[in-house]
Amino acid sequence: MNENLFASFIIPTIVGVPIVIIIIMLPSIFFHNPYRLIGNRLMALQQWLIKLVLKQMTMHNIKGRTWSLMLMSLILFIGSTNLLGLLPHSFTPTTQLSMNLGMAIPLWAAAVITGFRHKMKASLAHFLPQGTPIPLIPMLIIIETISLFIQPMALAVRLTANITAGHLLIHLIGGATMVLTSISPTVSTITFIILILLTVLEFAVALIQAYVFTLLVSLYLHDNT
Repeated sequence: MNENLFASFIIPTIVGVPIVIIIIMLPSIFFHNPYRLIGNRLMALQQWLIKLVLKQMTMHNIKGRTWSLMLMSLILFIGSTNLLGLLPHSFTPTTQLSMNLGMAIPLWAAAVITGFRHKMKASLAHFLPQGTPIPLIPMLIIIETISLFIQPMALAVRLTANITAGHLLIHLIGGATMVLTSISPTVSTITFIILILLTVLEFAVALIQAYVFTLLVSLYLHDNT
């Protein structure tokens, strides 16, 4: 294959204008609004999935539960974007670290600010565990502060690395399958089976990463409400 290995991660353009905004808005088309009193099976499945996921994340008090709609929108957006990115000749916005940081930093900052606003003493207590020896106090405060500011970076890098690694593996194994077709049909068949299994795994990873990203945001919110 003559295509560049990282060509699928380049932001697509039309007449030099990036169309990433249109791509990001595309998943919202597949979620129907319940305008009708009696919905169809797709709407029933959508509502069942929303209730199932929301049940796993409702671990907050009344203030934290006000984030439920935002958390559901987040997991639906990331999950649908990851799944659409598995289509051939498509672009996956979640492979861009800048976009993932754009989601992680505001959500993390909002959770931390909420904690300092409503639970100032409890939030400051995280920087210094109870019973810490006096000589270790300055070092522990520095370590806890660094770990706090690393949280949004870890969120973004985890999502970017997992989605990017899966796309690269599919690209490499797919290219190897095409090359081996004319050299060794038997080996090519084996690599094709591996490619199918890897694609199924990537479908699972796309949903799991959306769930993990949203769950970690939910845990940060739980610690600050």
